[in-house]
Amino acid sequence: MALLLGKEYCKLDSNGRFKLPIALKRQLGEGDDGRFVIRPSIYAECLELWTYASFETEIKKLQQHLNPYSAEDRKLLRKMSEGNIIEMDTNDRLVIPSEQKAVLKKAKELVLQSIGDFIEIWDYDTYQQMNESATDFAALADRRLGSEPMSQQS
Repeated sequence: MALLLGKEYCKLDSNGRFKLPIALKRQLGEGDDGRFVIRPSIYAECLELWTYASFETEIKKLQQHLNPYSAEDRKLLRKMSEGNIIEMDTNDRLVIPSEQKAVLKKAKELVLQSIGDFIEIWDYDTYQQMNESATDFAALADRRLGSEPMSQQS
């Protein structure tokens, strides 16, 4: 499973394809075979792009933590495993499935923001608005990371 780092910009063509920037492509692990899973984020107005191997690991981890006999847990697992398998073509392009294009509105420019195990795919304008929010990141980091060792945080 590759650790993905960086923020890249790319264009979305009229067929819903974008070229995976070389800076991100180079970070893919040797076991990554060009298959990806794309799903809507539950946290923001963007899509998440996972390598197939990373997504498989994530779903297995969820299955270990959730009770398959709990209606709530099954509902959460269903939502978290909702996604489409897509494959990179010979020109390093990925196609966003039509049902997921709505998340990106009528985007022509995308921002690909890595989040470690996966990449968020944002409409450029939506990303700019989110990034310009009045969040005090220093205070947020202090609350979440600075007050006690991370192993003791819940």
